[in-house]
Amino acid sequence: MKKAVIDTNAYTRFLAGDEQAFAILAGTEIVYMSIFVIGELYAGFRGGRRRQKNEEVLREFLNRPTVKILNATTDTSEIFGRIKHDLRSAGTHIPINDIWIAPHVFEVGALLVTYDQYFKAVPGLKYWDFIDSN
Repeated sequence: MKKAVIDTNAYTRFLAGDEQAFAILAGTEIVYMSIFVIGELYAGFRGGRRRQKNEEVLREFLNRPTVKILNATTDTSEIFGRIKHDLRSAGTHIPINDIWIAPHVFEVGALLVTYDQYFKAVPGLKYWDFIDSN
């Protein structure tokens, strides 16, 4: 696998030493992190006791030469609108931040590394299925 977008839960498991997360990310040439994932992480850091340390570790991760940040663009918004509409039409609900993360996966043609099963509801989204990889 050449490119991956890392979800919040995969990032935290990677840092915790999860072998599956480490193996999948070690095999990528570029790891993308959505600005929305970064926002979720900062929100989580504010609720914890290790805020400063967690922010430092995140900055170090983001400064790695193989890590790229994905910012929101008009294209991101257009894809978001399509996905949100399709999910609503199908009667499917997933968290709004994850609907924002999904367009980044499409934009860079990457695999989403996540432990969340509900991404299966996004048509055409390529994701790493941690259950099938066991």
